[in-house]
Parts: sequence; C-alpha cells; structure tokens
Amino acid sequence: MGLTTHPSPAPAPERPDVRLLLLPLPEFTLLPFGAFLDKLRFSADDADLSRQRHCAWTLLGVDGQSVTSSSGVRVETDTTPADVDFRAFDYLVVFGSRTVEKSMALAGTYAPVLRAASRHGLPLVAIDNASFLLARAGLLRGHEVALHWRHVAEFRSAFPRIAVRSELIYCFDRDRITCAGGTAAIDMAVELLARHCGRARACKGLADMLVDEPRHPAHPLRSMEGDPSLGRHLSRAIALMRSSLGEPMGIPELARRIGIGRRHLDRLFRERFGVSAHEHWTRMRLEHAQWRVQHSHHSLAAIAGEVGLASAASLGRLMRQHLGQSPGALRAQRASTPD
Repeated sequence: MGLTTHPSPAPAPERPDVRLLLLPLPEFTLLPFGAFLDKLRFSADDADLSRQRHCAWTLLGVDGQSVTSSSGVRVETDTTPADVDFRAFDYLVVFGSRTVEKSMALAGTYAPVLRAASRHGLPLVAIDNASFLLARAGLLRGHEVALHWRHVAEFRSAFPRIAVRSELIYCFDRDRITCAGGTAAIDMAVELLARHCGRARACKGLADMLVDEPRHPAHPLRSMEGDPSLGRHLSRAIALMRSSLGEPMGIPELARRIGIGRRHLDRLFRERFGVSAHEHWTRMRLEHAQWRVQHSHHSLAAIAGEVGLASAASLGRLMRQHLGQSPGALRAQRASTPD
C-alpha cells in the first residue's frame, strides 16, 4: 500500500513582511479595531493558525495598563513608549476614541508618542476619530484625509487648511493613511497588506469574514443614498444635503448636481415633506447643530461654521426661530441632565 504524503507547511519568513504597532486610544470603538486586527490575523499565517508569521503586531499603551473600549471591553497592551523600539516596526496604527472631543483631548499625552514614531520614519495610520488627534498634533499638514461622513463638517471647521477627501472611505497619502472607521478598516487593511505581502495574501480570509471583496477607496455607500422609497431624485438630494451641511452650496446648485430643475426639486420636497428643499435642508442643519450644542463644548461660532452659517448670532437666531430655544439654553439643559 502506498504512503500518502502531505505538503509541509511553508517555512516561516526570517522576519514578517510587515510589522505594525497598534495604539488604541481610551474609549476606542471595537468595530474598526476588531475588523483591522482580524484581517491581519487571517493574512499572517497559512490556513487559520493565527501565528504572526507574514505580518506581526504589538499593542502599545502609554502607561502599560489595559485600555478600555467604548463598550467596556478591555484589551491588554504589550509595551509602552518608554520600552518600544520604533525601528522594529513599519507602521503606527492609531484607533480613535468614541468621540472627537475625547480624541483631541488626548493630544497632550499622545502627541509626543506620535511625533517620536514619525521621527523614526514610521508612517502613521489614523482610523476613525484618530485623524482629529493627528491634526491637533500637527501631523497632517500637507496631507489629504479620509473621514467618517458625520465628522467632515466638524473637521473642516477645526482644521480648514487640511484637505478632506469626503468621497473616500480610506486614503493613502505618502506617510499618512487615514480611514473613516467601521468596516472600512478591512478595506484599508487589505490595501496596506497587499503592498507588503502581495494581493493574494492580503485578501486571504475575506470569505471567512463574510466579505465578498475589498472595496475601492472611492466606493459609494448605497446606505448614504437614503431611503430608496423616496425615489431617485429625492434620495440623492437628501444624501447630498447630509454630506454638504457646511458647504456654501445653494438649492440651485444642488438641483443641478442631481440633474433636475429647482422648481421640480421643490415640488418633490413639498409633495413628500410639506416644505421646500431649502426648508428641509435648514432643518437638517439645525438638527446637526442642536446635537453638537448639546454634546460638545465647541464654541457656537465653530458649530455655526459646521452647518454653513456665518456666525454664532445666525445660529442663535435660527434656533430660537425653529426650536424655540437659544443655543445657550439647550447647552444648559444638557448640562443639568444626569448621564
């Protein structure tokens, strides 16, 4: 009887093709963290053995303690800035906090770590709100940034000199990589790994993750198109309004982008919502501003800029007119409400 032989496992490389230092900020969100890390795991080894052979990662914590996510799950860290040798890595990947304010408030503690990594030649990767931390640290000057659509207006208001690619879910710009967060962390991880491990290994495990294929950075999100029951023109108009809250674009330009006349657009809005397109857009802007007033400490002038208004006075006038309350009263009401 003949002997059946099995191919030997591929020999381990002398060193991984790519080595990543992962830095989760306090209150980091688990979805992009887990998505990115699991994509690394599938590509790191043959079969599903989860050894760090072709790519390797180390978790960095500023104080050597575990880091708690926004959902309360804790992850243990492997090293600290005092002990780490940045030269042993190819990237520093930062996972943002749950809120923009939290990410930016950490600049005093984390900016020195980011600058040290940059001085050692490590490209910096910012996922989700981590882009705000890098911008506050002065590490995104001259670079283009991909952001979650909810934070585009806020980022442009806070950092008007940094170019935002609002149509991208991730962006590779020389030694800076930014990602909108969520499941886009998988797509960005595939592109990063492909540059070091090859496309086949980079895509390994996607079927196990129930992902059909990696998305292009300019992949249009169908979920951003709104409710399909609204019809093509209304759905597209609302999607554009949502993504352009702070842009100096009027209804005529909005109608032109959709490919219909302004009167036609107004008629569609009145038939469905009982208000003109301009009134509907104003409501959307006020809803965003109201949330920001109640859930942030940013100045009213900054929030006004996020929704395309010239001043805090304009914001106050619109809020009193449509909501019956001033921004100051809304903020005081929120402050007096226990979490």
